[in-house]
Amino acid sequence: MAVPPHRPQLDRDALRERLEKLNAVGIALSGESDIARLTEAILMAAKELANADAGTLYIVRDGALYFEIAITDRLGRKVGGTSGVPVGLPPVPLAHPDGTPNLNNVVACAANQDRTIVIDDAYIAEGYDFSGTRAFDADLGYRSQSFLSVPMKNRQGELLGVLQLINALDDAGRIRAFDADDTHLVESLASQAAVALTNQQLIQSLKALFESFIGLINLAIDDKSPYTSRHCQRVPVLTMMLAEAAVRTRQGPLAAFDMDDTDRYALKIAGLLHDCGKITTPVHVIDKATKLHTLFDRIALIDTRFEVLRRDARIAQLEGHLDEVAYRTRLTGLDDAQAFLHRCNVGGEAMSDADVARVAEIARWTWHGPQGEVPFLDDDEQENLSIRRGTLTAAERQVINHHIDVTIRMLESLPWPRRLAVVPEYAGGHHERMDGRGYPRGLTRDQMSVPARVMGIADVFEALTARDRPYKPGMQLSQALTILARMAREQHVDIDLFEVFVRERVWLDYAREFLPPEQIDEVDEAALLALAGCEGAKQTA
Repeated sequence: MAVPPHRPQLDRDALRERLEKLNAVGIALSGESDIARLTEAILMAAKELANADAGTLYIVRDGALYFEIAITDRLGRKVGGTSGVPVGLPPVPLAHPDGTPNLNNVVACAANQDRTIVIDDAYIAEGYDFSGTRAFDADLGYRSQSFLSVPMKNRQGELLGVLQLINALDDAGRIRAFDADDTHLVESLASQAAVALTNQQLIQSLKALFESFIGLINLAIDDKSPYTSRHCQRVPVLTMMLAEAAVRTRQGPLAAFDMDDTDRYALKIAGLLHDCGKITTPVHVIDKATKLHTLFDRIALIDTRFEVLRRDARIAQLEGHLDEVAYRTRLTGLDDAQAFLHRCNVGGEAMSDADVARVAEIARWTWHGPQGEVPFLDDDEQENLSIRRGTLTAAERQVINHHIDVTIRMLESLPWPRRLAVVPEYAGGHHERMDGRGYPRGLTRDQMSVPARVMGIADVFEALTARDRPYKPGMQLSQALTILARMAREQHVDIDLFEVFVRERVWLDYAREFLPPEQIDEVDEAALLALAGCEGAKQTA
Protein backbone atom coordinates (compact mmCIF):
# COMPACT_ATOMS: atom_id res chain seq x y z
CA MET A 1 0.00 0.00 0.00
CA ALA A 2 1.40 3.38 -0.99
CA VAL A 3 1.95 5.97 1.67
CA PRO A 4 -0.37 8.98 1.27
CA PRO A 5 1.52 12.18 0.60
CA HIS A 6 2.29 14.65 3.37
CA ARG A 7 -0.30 17.37 3.61
CA PRO A 8 0.67 20.88 2.44
CA GLN A 9 2.35 23.17 4.95
CA LEU A 10 -0.17 24.91 7.15
CA ASP A 11 -0.93 28.51 6.32
CA ARG A 12 0.02 31.20 8.81
CA ASP A 13 -3.45 31.55 10.35
CA ALA A 14 -3.82 27.83 10.86
CA LEU A 15 -0.37 27.59 12.40
CA ARG A 16 -1.11 30.53 14.70
CA GLU A 17 -4.31 28.81 15.80
CA ARG A 18 -2.43 25.62 16.64
CA LEU A 19 0.24 27.56 18.55
CA GLU A 20 -2.45 29.32 20.57
CA LYS A 21 -3.98 25.96 21.28
CA LEU A 22 -0.57 24.66 22.38
CA ASN A 23 -0.18 27.57 24.79
CA ALA A 24 -3.64 27.01 26.19
CA VAL A 25 -2.85 23.34 26.68
CA GLY A 26 0.37 24.24 28.52
CA ILE A 27 -1.54 26.50 30.91
CA ALA A 28 -4.16 23.82 31.50
CA LEU A 29 -1.52 21.16 32.18
CA SER A 30 0.19 23.34 34.77
CA GLY A 31 -3.03 23.52 36.77
CA GLU A 32 -3.80 19.78 36.81
CA SER A 33 -2.94 18.05 40.09
CA ASP A 34 -4.09 14.48 39.44
CA ILE A 35 -1.52 12.30 37.66
CA ALA A 36 -4.10 10.16 35.86
CA ARG A 37 -6.03 13.18 34.59
CA LEU A 38 -2.76 14.91 33.68
CA THR A 39 -1.46 12.05 31.52
CA GLU A 40 -4.84 11.77 29.85
CA ALA A 41 -4.90 15.52 29.15
CA ILE A 42 -1.40 15.31 27.63
CA LEU A 43 -2.37 12.52 25.26
CA MET A 44 -5.67 14.10 24.27
CA ALA A 45 -3.94 17.42 23.55
CA ALA A 46 -1.25 15.73 21.45
CA LYS A 47 -3.87 13.85 19.43
CA GLU A 48 -5.79 17.07 18.80
CA LEU A 49 -2.71 19.08 17.79
CA ALA A 50 -1.63 16.46 15.26
CA ASN A 51 -5.15 15.29 14.38
CA ALA A 52 -4.14 11.72 15.24
CA ASP A 53 -6.63 8.88 15.53
CA ALA A 54 -4.78 7.03 18.29
CA GLY A 55 -2.06 7.47 20.83
CA THR A 56 -0.32 6.04 23.86
CA LEU A 57 1.53 7.63 26.74
CA TYR A 58 4.25 5.63 28.47
CA ILE A 59 5.77 6.40 31.88
CA VAL A 60 9.25 5.23 32.91
CA ARG A 61 9.35 2.99 35.98
CA ASP A 62 11.90 0.38 37.02
CA GLY A 63 13.81 0.40 33.74
CA ALA A 64 10.78 -0.02 31.50
CA LEU A 65 8.12 2.01 29.73
CA TYR A 66 4.70 1.33 31.26
CA PHE A 67 1.47 1.96 29.38
CA GLU A 68 -0.24 4.77 31.28
CA ILE A 69 -3.10 5.43 28.85
CA ALA A 70 -4.01 4.36 25.32
CA ILE A 71 -6.81 5.76 23.14
CA THR A 72 -8.01 4.72 19.69
CA ASP A 73 -10.89 6.83 18.43
CA ARG A 74 -12.02 4.70 15.48
CA LEU A 75 -12.29 1.67 17.76
CA GLY A 76 -13.93 3.65 20.55
CA ARG A 77 -11.21 2.22 22.78
CA LYS A 78 -9.80 3.93 25.87
CA VAL A 79 -7.79 2.13 28.54
CA GLY A 80 -5.81 3.45 31.48
CA GLY A 81 -5.94 7.06 32.63
CA THR A 82 -9.27 7.94 34.22
CA SER A 83 -11.15 5.20 32.36
CA GLY A 84 -10.86 2.68 35.17
CA VAL A 85 -10.05 0.03 32.54
CA PRO A 86 -6.61 -1.53 32.98
CA VAL A 87 -4.32 -1.33 29.96
CA GLY A 88 -3.52 -5.02 30.18
CA LEU A 89 -0.29 -4.79 28.17
CA PRO A 90 3.18 -5.68 29.42
CA PRO A 91 5.72 -2.85 29.84
CA VAL A 92 8.31 -2.22 27.15
CA PRO A 93 11.82 -2.87 28.54
CA LEU A 94 14.43 -0.21 27.89
CA ALA A 95 17.18 -2.83 27.86
CA HIS A 96 17.58 -6.42 26.77
CA PRO A 97 18.40 -9.13 29.34
CA ASP A 98 22.08 -8.79 28.45
CA GLY A 99 21.99 -5.08 29.35
CA THR A 100 22.19 -3.70 25.81
CA PRO A 101 19.72 -0.90 24.91
CA ASN A 102 16.45 -2.00 23.39
CA LEU A 103 16.41 -0.40 19.93
CA ASN A 104 13.94 -2.84 18.40
CA ASN A 105 10.83 -1.28 19.81
CA VAL A 106 10.18 2.20 18.44
CA VAL A 107 9.23 3.82 21.76
CA ALA A 108 12.21 2.23 23.56
CA CYS A 109 14.49 3.37 20.74
CA ALA A 110 13.15 6.95 20.95
CA ALA A 111 13.81 6.89 24.71
CA ASN A 112 17.26 5.31 24.51
CA GLN A 113 18.48 7.52 21.66
CA ASP A 114 16.74 10.64 22.98
CA ARG A 115 15.22 11.51 19.62
CA THR A 116 11.89 11.84 17.92
CA ILE A 117 11.09 9.00 15.54
CA VAL A 118 8.65 9.46 12.63
CA ILE A 119 7.47 6.41 10.69
CA ASP A 120 5.27 6.89 7.67
CA ASP A 121 4.08 3.28 7.37
CA ALA A 122 4.87 0.66 9.98
CA TYR A 123 3.98 -2.12 7.56
CA ILE A 124 6.90 -1.35 5.26
CA ALA A 125 9.30 0.29 7.74
CA GLU A 126 12.51 -1.57 8.52
CA GLY A 127 14.60 -1.76 11.66
CA TYR A 128 11.81 -2.02 14.24
CA ASP A 129 9.75 -4.87 15.63
CA PHE A 130 6.07 -4.16 14.96
CA SER A 131 4.88 -7.72 15.57
CA GLY A 132 2.85 -6.65 18.62
CA THR A 133 1.26 -3.82 16.66
CA ARG A 134 0.31 -6.13 13.82
CA ALA A 135 -1.19 -8.63 16.28
CA PHE A 136 -3.23 -5.79 17.80
CA ASP A 137 -4.43 -4.76 14.35
CA ALA A 138 -5.34 -8.30 13.39
CA ASP A 139 -7.35 -8.83 16.58
CA LEU A 140 -9.32 -5.58 16.34
CA GLY A 141 -9.50 -4.98 12.60
CA TYR A 142 -7.38 -1.86 12.72
CA ARG A 143 -4.36 -0.62 10.75
CA SER A 144 -1.64 1.16 12.75
CA GLN A 145 0.19 2.92 9.96
CA SER A 146 1.90 6.25 10.68
CA PHE A 147 3.78 6.73 13.97
CA LEU A 148 5.22 9.70 15.86
CA SER A 149 7.23 8.81 19.00
CA VAL A 150 8.52 11.68 21.15
CA PRO A 151 10.55 11.21 24.35
CA MET A 152 9.52 13.35 27.33
CA LYS A 153 12.43 14.69 29.37
CA ASN A 154 12.44 17.24 32.15
CA ARG A 155 14.81 20.19 32.55
CA GLN A 156 17.32 17.97 34.32
CA GLY A 157 17.47 15.70 31.27
CA GLU A 158 15.71 12.83 33.08
CA LEU A 159 13.51 10.60 30.93
CA LEU A 160 9.93 10.61 32.20
CA GLY A 161 8.21 8.74 29.40
CA VAL A 162 7.38 8.62 25.72
CA LEU A 163 4.41 10.14 23.87
CA GLN A 164 3.43 8.11 20.84
CA LEU A 165 0.77 9.07 18.29
CA ILE A 166 -0.61 6.75 15.64
CA ASN A 167 -2.35 7.50 12.33
CA ALA A 168 -2.41 11.19 11.58
CA LEU A 169 -5.55 12.05 9.60
CA ASP A 170 -6.09 14.54 6.82
CA ASP A 171 -9.15 16.75 6.49
CA ALA A 172 -11.03 13.93 4.77
CA GLY A 173 -10.24 11.51 7.59
CA ARG A 174 -7.70 9.48 5.60
CA ILE A 175 -4.51 8.24 7.19
CA ARG A 176 -1.51 10.41 6.35
CA ALA A 177 2.09 10.68 7.52
CA PHE A 178 3.06 13.00 10.40
CA ASP A 179 4.68 16.14 8.97
CA ALA A 180 7.19 18.65 10.30
CA ASP A 181 4.50 20.88 11.82
CA ASP A 182 3.06 17.91 13.73
CA THR A 183 6.52 16.99 14.97
CA HIS A 184 7.42 20.47 16.22
CA LEU A 185 4.08 20.99 17.96
CA VAL A 186 4.10 17.59 19.66
CA GLU A 187 7.74 18.04 20.70
CA SER A 188 6.81 21.39 22.24
CA LEU A 189 3.85 19.76 24.00
CA ALA A 190 6.06 16.91 25.21
CA SER A 191 8.45 19.44 26.72
CA GLN A 192 5.61 21.23 28.55
CA ALA A 193 4.12 17.90 29.58
CA ALA A 194 7.46 16.80 31.05
CA VAL A 195 7.55 19.93 33.20
CA ALA A 196 3.97 19.39 34.36
CA LEU A 197 4.64 15.72 35.12
CA THR A 198 7.84 16.57 36.98
CA ASN A 199 6.01 19.12 39.09
CA GLN A 200 3.25 16.69 39.98
CA GLN A 201 5.68 13.85 40.68
CA LEU A 202 7.62 16.20 42.93
CA ILE A 203 4.44 17.17 44.75
CA GLN A 204 3.52 13.51 45.13
CA SER A 205 6.98 12.66 46.45
CA LEU A 206 6.78 15.54 48.94
CA LYS A 207 3.37 14.30 50.05
CA ALA A 208 4.80 10.83 50.50
CA LEU A 209 7.71 12.26 52.46
CA PHE A 210 5.37 14.28 54.66
CA GLU A 211 3.10 11.32 55.34
CA SER A 212 6.17 9.21 56.12
CA PHE A 213 7.22 11.86 58.61
CA ILE A 214 3.78 11.61 60.20
CA GLY A 215 4.33 7.87 60.35
CA LEU A 216 7.64 8.55 62.05
CA ILE A 217 5.88 10.56 64.77
CA ASN A 218 3.30 7.81 65.25
CA LEU A 219 6.11 5.27 65.39
CA ALA A 220 7.67 7.24 68.24
CA ILE A 221 4.31 7.29 70.02
CA ASP A 222 3.92 3.58 69.32
CA ASP A 223 7.27 2.92 70.95
CA LYS A 224 5.90 4.59 74.09
CA SER A 225 2.38 3.19 73.87
CA PRO A 226 1.05 0.73 71.27
CA TYR A 227 -2.51 1.63 72.30
CA THR A 228 -2.21 5.27 71.27
CA SER A 229 -0.64 4.38 67.92
CA ARG A 230 -3.53 2.12 66.90
CA HIS A 231 -5.90 4.89 67.95
CA CYS A 232 -3.99 7.25 65.63
CA GLN A 233 -4.49 4.75 62.78
CA ARG A 234 -8.20 4.10 63.31
CA VAL A 235 -9.47 7.62 64.03
CA PRO A 236 -8.49 8.96 60.55
CA VAL A 237 -10.34 6.08 58.88
CA LEU A 238 -13.49 6.61 60.93
CA THR A 239 -13.21 10.38 60.43
CA MET A 240 -13.20 9.98 56.64
CA MET A 241 -16.09 7.47 56.80
CA LEU A 242 -18.28 9.96 58.68
CA ALA A 243 -17.16 12.92 56.56
CA GLU A 244 -18.09 11.09 53.34
CA ALA A 245 -21.45 10.14 54.86
CA ALA A 246 -22.03 13.82 55.66
CA VAL A 247 -21.18 14.73 52.05
CA ARG A 248 -23.78 12.20 50.84
CA THR A 249 -26.45 13.74 53.06
CA ARG A 250 -28.99 15.71 51.06
CA GLN A 251 -31.39 16.69 53.83
CA GLY A 252 -31.23 18.54 57.11
CA PRO A 253 -28.59 21.00 58.37
CA LEU A 254 -25.75 19.17 56.60
CA ALA A 255 -27.35 19.11 53.16
CA ALA A 256 -24.98 21.79 51.82
CA PHE A 257 -21.82 20.27 53.28
CA ASP A 258 -19.30 19.20 50.65
CA MET A 259 -15.57 18.53 50.29
CA ASP A 260 -13.16 18.61 47.37
CA ASP A 261 -9.97 16.57 47.10
CA THR A 262 -7.91 19.15 49.00
CA ASP A 263 -10.49 19.26 51.81
CA ARG A 264 -10.34 15.49 52.06
CA TYR A 265 -6.56 15.48 52.15
CA ALA A 266 -6.50 18.15 54.87
CA LEU A 267 -8.94 16.12 56.97
CA LYS A 268 -6.94 12.95 56.44
CA ILE A 269 -3.72 14.65 57.58
CA ALA A 270 -5.51 16.19 60.56
CA GLY A 271 -6.77 12.75 61.54
CA LEU A 272 -3.29 11.27 61.35
CA LEU A 273 -1.86 14.10 63.47
CA HIS A 274 -4.74 14.72 65.89
CA ASP A 275 -2.87 13.18 68.82
CA CYS A 276 0.73 14.00 67.85
CA GLY A 277 1.09 15.96 71.11
CA LYS A 278 0.97 12.68 73.01
CA ILE A 279 4.61 12.27 72.10
CA THR A 280 5.26 14.44 75.19
CA THR A 281 2.79 12.67 77.52
CA PRO A 282 4.40 10.37 80.16
CA VAL A 283 3.78 6.78 79.23
CA HIS A 284 2.72 5.76 82.76
CA VAL A 285 -0.17 8.24 82.45
CA ILE A 286 -1.18 7.24 78.90
CA ASP A 287 -1.18 3.55 79.80
CA LYS A 288 -2.49 3.84 83.35
CA ALA A 289 -4.31 0.53 83.50
CA THR A 290 -5.47 0.79 87.12
CA LYS A 291 -5.97 3.60 89.59
CA LEU A 292 -2.79 2.75 91.49
CA HIS A 293 -0.65 2.10 88.43
CA THR A 294 2.50 4.19 87.96
CA LEU A 295 5.63 2.35 86.86
CA PHE A 296 3.97 -0.68 88.45
CA ASP A 297 0.60 -1.41 90.07
CA ARG A 298 0.87 -0.28 93.68
CA ILE A 299 -1.99 -2.54 94.71
CA ALA A 300 0.79 -5.05 95.36
CA LEU A 301 2.09 -2.80 98.18
CA ILE A 302 -1.37 -2.71 99.72
CA ASP A 303 -1.61 -6.50 99.43
CA THR A 304 1.60 -6.69 101.47
CA ARG A 305 0.00 -4.58 104.21
CA PHE A 306 -2.97 -6.93 104.33
CA GLU A 307 -0.55 -9.79 104.82
CA VAL A 308 1.01 -7.86 107.72
CA LEU A 309 -2.44 -7.38 109.28
CA ARG A 310 -3.16 -11.10 108.87
CA ARG A 311 0.16 -11.87 110.53
CA ASP A 312 -0.68 -9.51 113.40
CA ALA A 313 -4.07 -11.18 113.82
CA ARG A 314 -2.41 -14.59 113.95
CA ILE A 315 0.07 -13.37 116.60
CA ALA A 316 -2.78 -11.89 118.62
CA GLN A 317 -4.58 -15.23 118.48
CA LEU A 318 -1.49 -17.15 119.55
CA GLU A 319 -0.90 -14.75 122.45
CA GLY A 320 -4.49 -15.13 123.60
CA HIS A 321 -5.68 -11.64 122.66
CA LEU A 322 -8.14 -13.03 120.09
CA ASP A 323 -10.28 -16.14 120.36
CA GLU A 324 -10.91 -18.37 117.37
CA VAL A 325 -14.18 -16.67 116.39
CA ALA A 326 -12.70 -13.18 116.62
CA TYR A 327 -9.66 -14.31 114.66
CA ARG A 328 -11.77 -15.80 111.85
CA THR A 329 -13.95 -12.70 111.81
CA ARG A 330 -10.84 -10.52 111.51
CA LEU A 331 -9.53 -12.57 108.56
CA THR A 332 -12.90 -12.43 106.81
CA GLY A 333 -13.00 -8.67 107.23
CA LEU A 334 -9.49 -8.32 105.81
CA ASP A 335 -10.32 -10.55 102.84
CA ASP A 336 -13.44 -8.51 102.11
CA ALA A 337 -11.60 -5.18 102.39
CA GLN A 338 -8.78 -6.42 100.16
CA ALA A 339 -11.20 -7.64 97.47
CA PHE A 340 -13.04 -4.30 97.70
CA LEU A 341 -9.85 -2.28 97.12
CA HIS A 342 -8.97 -4.53 94.16
CA ARG A 343 -12.38 -3.77 92.64
CA CYS A 344 -11.90 -0.05 93.26
CA ASN A 345 -8.46 -0.20 91.65
CA VAL A 346 -9.87 -1.43 88.34
CA GLY A 347 -11.86 1.74 87.67
CA GLY A 348 -15.11 2.03 85.75
CA GLU A 349 -17.86 4.33 84.60
CA ALA A 350 -18.92 5.43 88.10
CA MET A 351 -18.00 4.99 91.78
CA SER A 352 -20.68 5.48 94.46
CA ASP A 353 -20.48 7.79 97.46
CA ALA A 354 -20.66 4.73 99.73
CA ASP A 355 -17.60 3.18 98.06
CA VAL A 356 -15.65 6.44 98.35
CA ALA A 357 -16.56 6.60 102.06
CA ARG A 358 -15.44 3.02 102.58
CA VAL A 359 -12.07 3.76 100.97
CA ALA A 360 -11.68 6.67 103.41
CA GLU A 361 -12.56 4.38 106.31
CA ILE A 362 -9.95 1.77 105.29
CA ALA A 363 -7.40 4.55 104.79
CA ARG A 364 -7.74 5.42 108.51
CA TRP A 365 -6.74 1.92 109.58
CA THR A 366 -3.21 1.62 110.82
CA TRP A 367 -0.51 -0.94 110.29
CA HIS A 368 2.94 -1.36 111.71
CA GLY A 369 5.31 -0.58 108.88
CA PRO A 370 9.09 -0.02 108.75
CA GLN A 371 8.62 3.44 110.26
CA GLY A 372 6.21 2.45 112.98
CA GLU A 373 2.43 2.76 113.14
CA VAL A 374 1.14 4.59 110.01
CA PRO A 375 -2.19 4.98 108.16
CA PHE A 376 -3.09 1.97 106.05
CA LEU A 377 -3.40 4.14 102.89
CA ASP A 378 -1.39 7.28 102.28
CA ASP A 379 -3.06 10.40 100.83
CA ASP A 380 -2.06 9.62 97.26
CA GLU A 381 -3.34 6.06 97.43
CA GLN A 382 -6.62 7.20 98.92
CA GLU A 383 -7.02 9.84 96.22
CA ASN A 384 -6.37 7.35 93.43
CA LEU A 385 -8.65 4.64 94.81
CA SER A 386 -11.44 7.23 95.17
CA ILE A 387 -11.38 8.26 91.48
CA ARG A 388 -15.02 8.43 90.42
CA ARG A 389 -14.59 7.52 86.72
CA GLY A 390 -11.75 5.77 84.93
CA THR A 391 -8.28 5.50 86.39
CA LEU A 392 -6.92 9.05 86.23
CA THR A 393 -6.73 11.62 89.00
CA ALA A 394 -7.60 15.23 88.25
CA ALA A 395 -3.90 16.07 87.99
CA GLU A 396 -3.22 13.14 85.65
CA ARG A 397 -6.21 14.07 83.50
CA GLN A 398 -4.72 17.53 83.15
CA VAL A 399 -1.49 15.90 81.96
CA ILE A 400 -3.47 13.91 79.39
CA ASN A 401 -5.48 16.98 78.36
CA HIS A 402 -2.28 18.93 77.87
CA HIS A 403 -1.51 16.82 74.81
CA ILE A 404 -4.04 18.76 72.76
CA ASP A 405 -2.31 22.05 73.61
CA VAL A 406 0.95 20.50 72.46
CA THR A 407 -0.73 19.15 69.32
CA ILE A 408 -2.04 22.60 68.40
CA ARG A 409 1.31 24.29 69.08
CA MET A 410 3.15 21.67 67.02
CA LEU A 411 0.77 21.97 64.08
CA GLU A 412 0.51 25.75 64.16
CA SER A 413 4.30 25.98 64.03
CA LEU A 414 4.36 24.32 60.57
CA PRO A 415 4.30 26.43 57.36
CA TRP A 416 1.15 24.87 55.92
CA PRO A 417 0.18 25.61 52.30
CA ARG A 418 -2.91 27.81 52.10
CA ARG A 419 -5.36 24.98 51.42
CA LEU A 420 -3.95 22.90 54.29
CA ALA A 421 -3.90 25.75 56.81
CA VAL A 422 -7.08 24.26 58.34
CA VAL A 423 -5.24 21.18 59.64
CA PRO A 424 -4.49 22.65 63.11
CA GLU A 425 -8.14 23.68 63.50
CA TYR A 426 -9.45 20.25 62.45
CA ALA A 427 -6.98 18.34 64.62
CA GLY A 428 -7.14 20.70 67.58
CA GLY A 429 -10.91 20.65 67.98
CA HIS A 430 -11.62 17.00 68.75
CA HIS A 431 -11.88 17.60 72.52
CA GLU A 432 -14.14 20.64 72.26
CA ARG A 433 -17.83 20.37 73.16
CA MET A 434 -20.80 21.80 71.32
CA ASP A 435 -21.84 23.73 74.46
CA GLY A 436 -18.44 25.40 74.91
CA ARG A 437 -17.39 23.30 77.92
CA GLY A 438 -14.67 21.38 76.13
CA TYR A 439 -10.96 22.07 75.92
CA PRO A 440 -8.50 23.58 75.25
CA ARG A 441 -10.26 26.68 73.89
CA GLY A 442 -13.85 26.21 75.04
CA LEU A 443 -15.24 26.58 71.52
CA THR A 444 -18.95 26.28 70.85
CA ARG A 445 -20.55 24.39 67.98
CA ASP A 446 -20.94 27.55 65.88
CA GLN A 447 -17.24 28.31 66.29
CA MET A 448 -16.18 24.93 64.90
CA SER A 449 -16.07 23.66 61.32
CA VAL A 450 -17.96 20.53 60.33
CA PRO A 451 -14.71 18.53 59.84
CA ALA A 452 -13.55 19.41 63.37
CA ARG A 453 -16.89 18.22 64.74
CA VAL A 454 -16.62 15.06 62.66
CA MET A 455 -13.29 14.27 64.25
CA GLY A 456 -14.76 14.71 67.73
CA ILE A 457 -17.29 11.92 67.13
CA ALA A 458 -14.67 9.66 65.53
CA ASP A 459 -12.30 10.14 68.48
CA VAL A 460 -14.97 9.27 71.07
CA PHE A 461 -16.43 6.27 69.22
CA GLU A 462 -13.03 4.73 68.55
CA ALA A 463 -12.12 5.08 72.24
CA LEU A 464 -15.40 3.50 73.38
CA THR A 465 -15.08 0.47 71.11
CA ALA A 466 -11.30 -0.02 71.28
CA ARG A 467 -10.44 -3.36 72.84
CA ASP A 468 -6.70 -2.79 73.16
CA ARG A 469 -6.71 -0.30 76.03
CA PRO A 470 -5.08 -1.51 79.27
CA TYR A 471 -7.74 0.11 81.47
CA LYS A 472 -10.98 -1.15 79.90
CA PRO A 473 -12.48 -3.75 77.55
CA GLY A 474 -13.94 -2.74 74.20
CA MET A 475 -17.69 -2.03 74.40
CA GLN A 476 -20.30 -3.69 72.26
CA LEU A 477 -21.81 -1.49 69.57
CA SER A 478 -25.14 -0.98 71.32
CA GLN A 479 -23.47 0.20 74.53
CA ALA A 480 -21.00 2.51 72.75
CA LEU A 481 -23.75 4.03 70.59
CA THR A 482 -25.99 4.56 73.63
CA ILE A 483 -23.22 6.50 75.37
CA LEU A 484 -22.61 8.48 72.17
CA ALA A 485 -26.34 9.26 71.93
CA ARG A 486 -26.32 10.65 75.47
CA MET A 487 -23.25 12.71 74.60
CA ALA A 488 -25.13 14.12 71.58
CA ARG A 489 -28.13 14.98 73.75
CA GLU A 490 -25.85 16.68 76.31
CA GLN A 491 -24.11 18.68 73.54
CA HIS A 492 -20.82 16.91 74.04
CA VAL A 493 -20.74 15.91 70.37
CA ASP A 494 -22.60 17.30 67.35
CA ILE A 495 -26.17 15.97 67.20
CA ASP A 496 -26.57 16.47 63.43
CA LEU A 497 -23.44 14.46 62.71
CA PHE A 498 -24.53 11.84 65.24
CA GLU A 499 -27.77 11.43 63.26
CA VAL A 500 -25.76 10.95 60.06
CA PHE A 501 -23.48 8.53 61.91
CA VAL A 502 -26.50 6.40 62.86
CA ARG A 503 -28.67 6.74 59.75
CA GLU A 504 -25.84 6.09 57.28
CA ARG A 505 -24.64 3.19 59.46
CA VAL A 506 -21.11 4.51 59.60
CA TRP A 507 -20.79 2.64 62.90
CA LEU A 508 -21.49 -0.65 61.11
CA ASP A 509 -19.00 -0.03 58.30
CA TYR A 510 -16.36 0.76 60.90
CA ALA A 511 -17.27 -2.25 63.04
CA ARG A 512 -17.02 -4.67 60.13
CA GLU A 513 -13.50 -3.42 59.41
CA PHE A 514 -12.09 -3.08 62.91
CA LEU A 515 -14.18 -4.90 65.54
CA PRO A 516 -14.41 -8.63 66.32
CA PRO A 517 -17.80 -10.35 65.87
CA GLU A 518 -18.45 -10.52 69.62
CA GLN A 519 -18.59 -6.71 69.80
CA ILE A 520 -21.11 -6.40 66.94
CA ASP A 521 -24.53 -6.83 68.54
CA GLU A 522 -28.06 -5.68 67.70
CA VAL A 523 -28.55 -1.91 67.49
CA ASP A 524 -31.90 -0.09 67.75
CA GLU A 525 -31.35 2.92 65.52
CA ALA A 526 -34.73 4.52 66.24
CA ALA A 527 -34.14 4.30 69.99
CA LEU A 528 -30.69 5.87 69.62
CA LEU A 529 -32.02 8.80 67.60
CA ALA A 530 -34.82 9.31 70.12
CA LEU A 531 -32.40 9.16 73.06
CA ALA A 532 -30.18 11.77 71.43
CA GLY A 533 -33.18 13.99 70.66
CA CYS A 534 -32.57 14.09 66.91
CA GLU A 535 -35.06 16.04 64.81
CA GLY A 536 -35.68 13.11 62.48
CA ALA A 537 -36.15 10.47 65.17
CA LYS A 538 -39.86 10.09 64.40
CA GLN A 539 -39.16 9.34 60.73
CA THR A 540 -37.04 6.32 61.71
CA ALA A 541 -39.64 5.20 64.23
